[in-house]
Amino acid sequence: MSPKSRLYTLVQAWKNKPFQEVRDACGEQWLGLSSQALEEHQSWSQRQAISHEPIFNAEGTKLTGSLFRPLLTAADTQLLRLFMEGLDTTSYWYRSGRFILGILSVPAHAIASSAYVDALSDLILNSRLPVGLVCLGIQSLPNPENDAACKEGLLRMRRLGVLLHLMQFTGTADELLFLEDMQLDGIHLEMSQFRHNALPVAVIAQAKKRQTQIYASNITLVQDLENAKAVAVEHCYGGLMMPPVSRHQTLHINDSRIAKAIFSLHPHQHPNQNGDKK
Repeated sequence: MSPKSRLYTLVQAWKNKPFQEVRDACGEQWLGLSSQALEEHQSWSQRQAISHEPIFNAEGTKLTGSLFRPLLTAADTQLLRLFMEGLDTTSYWYRSGRFILGILSVPAHAIASSAYVDALSDLILNSRLPVGLVCLGIQSLPNPENDAACKEGLLRMRRLGVLLHLMQFTGTADELLFLEDMQLDGIHLEMSQFRHNALPVAVIAQAKKRQTQIYASNITLVQDLENAKAVAVEHCYGGLMMPPVSRHQTLHINDSRIAKAIFSLHPHQHPNQNGDKK
């Protein structure tokens, strides 16, 4: 056997190990851990799907993370398989020398399931990713009946070093209470809702007092980008910044050229002694 084929066998064995361990750890059918699901996962990985939405700082000068979009609309039977794919992608970036935060969103009712949290824990531990590269995005607030179970699941995730974000944040009293109780690391504002409504300046100020990072999502118009800058969000993503790309393409992203170009058109406020703009 040649050295190349030997290396290929070792890499494949390492890559498959976490999936086998998680399949043994969970028995619920809805988790989607059948042999067929694992085969589909590997096939999808090879296809390099265009499903990773780049996230930049507000000025568009630096790539700060990536949102794995397939999890936003996944059925319950797909959740764990897609979470595997998202973790595998973050590991791929990390092994390639890029420290890119991977945001993997899941519904609240899944986090309220101890079996699902057990499986997530096994996946995260076996990924061997450093603290700060895995982020769990909660898609909405939990229902009253599973609120306690969901919060317990989130606390288990936090003990593993996973960052916690709340997607689709609108600034309601319940969301602010949830933010404070769980000490969320980030909240995501859908910017299209503020094209004709007032920006939630007071809400954002309260979040920032708790050291919570503010993400502006669905940046598709110049107005969205300007609104995001007006409330000094830390991160922006959407079609105007950059459309979704493959995991390999993400490796070569450094900035959002469109956002940089837009901000360069705005005059700076402090001219130097020669009258030139800095």
